[in-house]
Amino acid sequence: MGVAIILVWAGLPAGLFAQQTTPSAIASLEFAPLEFRLPATVQHRVDPGVEVFFVEDHSLPLVSVFARFRGGPSYFSRDEHGATTAVPLLLRSGGTLELSPDSVDELLEFYAAATSFGGGGPSSFSSVNMLTRYLDEVLEIWGGMLRDPAFDPTRVEVWRGQRLDNVRRQSDIPARVAISKFNDLLFDDHPVGWELRAEDLDPEDLSPEILRSVHRRIFCWGNLTLGVTGDVTWNEIRPKLERLLDGWPSCEQDLEPPPPPTFSVEPGVYVVRRDLDQSTIIIGKSSDVRLADDEDYFAAQIGNVILGGSGLTSRLARRVRTEEGLAYAVASVWTTPRRSGGIIAATTQTKSESTVEVIRLIAETLGEMASDPPDDAEVRDAVDRIANGFVFNFETPALIVSRQMLYLSQNLPLDWLPRFLEGVQGVTPGAVHEVFRRNLAPNGLDDMVIVIVGDPERFDPGLEDLGPIRFLEEDEAAARP
Repeated sequence: MGVAIILVWAGLPAGLFAQQTTPSAIASLEFAPLEFRLPATVQHRVDPGVEVFFVEDHSLPLVSVFARFRGGPSYFSRDEHGATTAVPLLLRSGGTLELSPDSVDELLEFYAAATSFGGGGPSSFSSVNMLTRYLDEVLEIWGGMLRDPAFDPTRVEVWRGQRLDNVRRQSDIPARVAISKFNDLLFDDHPVGWELRAEDLDPEDLSPEILRSVHRRIFCWGNLTLGVTGDVTWNEIRPKLERLLDGWPSCEQDLEPPPPPTFSVEPGVYVVRRDLDQSTIIIGKSSDVRLADDEDYFAAQIGNVILGGSGLTSRLARRVRTEEGLAYAVASVWTTPRRSGGIIAATTQTKSESTVEVIRLIAETLGEMASDPPDDAEVRDAVDRIANGFVFNFETPALIVSRQMLYLSQNLPLDWLPRFLEGVQGVTPGAVHEVFRRNLAPNGLDDMVIVIVGDPERFDPGLEDLGPIRFLEEDEAAARP
C-alpha cells in the first residue's frame, strides 16, 4: 500500500507557495476520512501444529522468516532472570551442537544472511533474511541456532562481561536511575519492573545447565508461531518449514504467566540524592486502562497524545517549555498492558532550582485533563496524528506479518489494526475527559509517586507540600516507607 504525491510546479504564480504555507491555510485543508484496508496475509498450519502467517512478495529475490516464542523473563523466577535475558541473545553468538560460533559467523556471512534475536517480558523472537537461492542452506543453519544451541562458554563469558559493564554504567545516567527507582516503587518485586542486576550475572546463574533448562522451556514448538514473507510460494516454503520443524521437541509443560501487579506503593516524593545541576523527575501512578477493544483504551491513546505524547504541540510541552522555559523536553506515557492495568506518568529534566515549580506545573496540567474535556480541535489533531502515521505500520510485508504474529501472541483479533483505527477515530472529548477523570485527581497530585534524582539542597522551596518525602539510597533494589 503506497501513497503517491505529485507536485505540479509549472505555471503557478510565485506568491502562491508563500500563501499556501501559512498556518491558516494549512488548518483549513480538508481531506476525506482515512479508510483502511488490511493487507492480505494468509494463515496456515504446518506439522507438528505450528501457525504460520504468510505473504508472497516477488519484488526482490529475498525471503524473510520470523519466529515468535511464548516465553520470556516474565514467565520465570527472579533467580533465572539473568539466564532468561541471556538465552535469546546467546542463540546468535554461542554456536550450535554441530557448528562452532566462528563457523556460524562465516556461513551467515558467506550466504549474506541477516539474523536478529531478542526477547523480553512474555516473549522471545528471532528472524532471518536471505537470498531466495540460499533458502535451504540458511534455514538449516538458523534452525540449528534456535533448536540446538551450544552456549559456547567463551561467548557466554563475553556476554556476561558486556552486561556487567552496562549495569555498572546505569548509575551514571540520571534518567536510567529515575526509571529504575520508579519501576521498583510501582511494581515492587513483579517481573514487569525487573531490571538486570549484577547479582543476576554471577557465573553460576549462567551455567550450561541453567541456560539449557531455560532454552528447553521456551524454544519448543508448542510455544512457536512462524511468519514468512518474500520471493517464495506457499507450496515451495511449506515442505521447507516442515523440514525445519522435524524433530523439534515439544514443550515439557505450559508456561504460567505471572499474576498482575498490585501497585501497593505509598504516594509521595522519593528523592535519590545526586550532586547535579539538573533534576530528573518522574511523576506517575497506576491506571485501570488495559489494551482492549473498548472506549477507555482508545480515549487513553488520544488523551496521552494531547497531554504529552505529541512533542512540542502537547499541553505539557506548551506549559513547561514554551510558556515557562523550564525544560527542554517534557513528555507523558500511558502504558496499557493486555492483562493488567498500566502506568500514567510524565517525565522531564529541569535545573535544580526549578524542581518544585516544574512538578507543580505538571500537576496542574494533569489536573486540568481530569477536570475539563479537551476541545474538539485537540481531539481532532490527536486523531489525525495517529491516523496519518498509521500507514507506516504496513510499509513492508515483513511489518505486516510480524504485527499479525504479535497480535496472535496477545490474544487480540487478527483484524485488530482496522479495529484500532476505527476506535481512535471515534473518540470524543467527553470520552477523553472521562478516562482522565477516573484515573487522575483534580489537583493532579493525589496518589502520585514523584521520583526526583538530583540535589535537594538546591531545590526551590515547597517540596514538603507535594507529599511525604522519603530519601532512597542508590543501591536499594526496592524502597518502601
